[in-house]
Amino acid sequence: MFAAAVLAACGASDPTSPSTQAAPALTSLPRNLTDAERSVLSATNAFSFSLWKQVNSTRKDSNVFVSPLSASFSLGMALNGAANQTFDEMRSALHFGGASIADIDGGYKSLMSLLTSLDKSVTMNVANSIWYRKDFPFNQGFLDDGANYFGASIKPLDFNDASGSMSAINGWVNAQTNGKIPTIVDQIDPANVMFLINAIYFKGSWRTKFDAAATIDAPFHAAAGDQNARLMHREAKISYTETSAFQAVDLPYGDSAFAMTIVLPKPGSSVESLASSLDASVLQSVTNSLHTAQIDLFMPKVKLSFTRNLIPDLQSLGMSVPFTDHADFTRMSTRGRELDISQVRHKTYVDINEEGTEAAAVTSTGISVTSAPVATTMRVDRPFIFVIRERLSGTMLFMGKIVSVAG
Repeated sequence: MFAAAVLAACGASDPTSPSTQAAPALTSLPRNLTDAERSVLSATNAFSFSLWKQVNSTRKDSNVFVSPLSASFSLGMALNGAANQTFDEMRSALHFGGASIADIDGGYKSLMSLLTSLDKSVTMNVANSIWYRKDFPFNQGFLDDGANYFGASIKPLDFNDASGSMSAINGWVNAQTNGKIPTIVDQIDPANVMFLINAIYFKGSWRTKFDAAATIDAPFHAAAGDQNARLMHREAKISYTETSAFQAVDLPYGDSAFAMTIVLPKPGSSVESLASSLDASVLQSVTNSLHTAQIDLFMPKVKLSFTRNLIPDLQSLGMSVPFTDHADFTRMSTRGRELDISQVRHKTYVDINEEGTEAAAVTSTGISVTSAPVATTMRVDRPFIFVIRERLSGTMLFMGKIVSVAG
């Protein structure tokens, strides 16, 4: 029903007025994307929605905040070491279809460059690293691919010194996420031989900020009952759309390349139904129907952290052999038949406030032996969905569901 309601919405896209901001809004990419780049972008977004639905299906009436893009980068590095059925399952689960590894690698490299250079008024960092047991025979070509296509920092470590190795790995994670995710590895056991880690850090100021003096105390109607909340408030011309099932606003950051899209189910509509039906075509229909309107917007300040073991979710998406003793990572090592993926750990952080949004994600893939007008009111005081995206390419960065603002 949600999807049908979205597809019925209509109207022309009209970006939010830059108001008092001096810099003009970005309206297009600096160049046309190549076919390979479009293919990787489409794949990462398709993977984003698939992973989102799988994670959300196990988290009814609970907050969810994930960066499937971070997981895709971490697994993409591991893909370079996979062969045969292991490679096929990973490529399929990541939604790359029959794309060649050369096109996949080149697409990842271009996407990283695009995301981190497009809007200088926001902080958008993507970092990768590969940490491996120094006495294990990894193929130099595999390590070179990580450095050349993912910009990965390659570090051999003495994993027998577990404390020192964890300190080095977690120190890198802490630095790359500006202290928002201090650790990702909490133990190194004798079977661990490699960690492929992606870190994404985003910090953007709203193009038009909320006035902190206008923030009010008000109830948030959470799934488990009303909670005390701090609702930010702004009445202004905002990109907005509405159907019989929901209201939505699009709030740009900086020079407008990046934005947060908030979709609020109307009373009587379920946030879980909305979350389960959200996919690329539905979100595209939402963003295509945005138009400028006078909106009296209330939305909660939110700060949360989220941790998830992604292996069960990836298994549900068809990636099974890489986690078994039948895995084939012979493109990674001469001992690749002895290796499997033993861990895909995902951590995220988000802080939404009057100034803007700070968000971070880390995914670690562990390899072991056998990442004007009358205003329309939109009061986001009940469970809602939000997506942080790069508008011009359509890249999904983070996806969230808020059902509780406590804690």
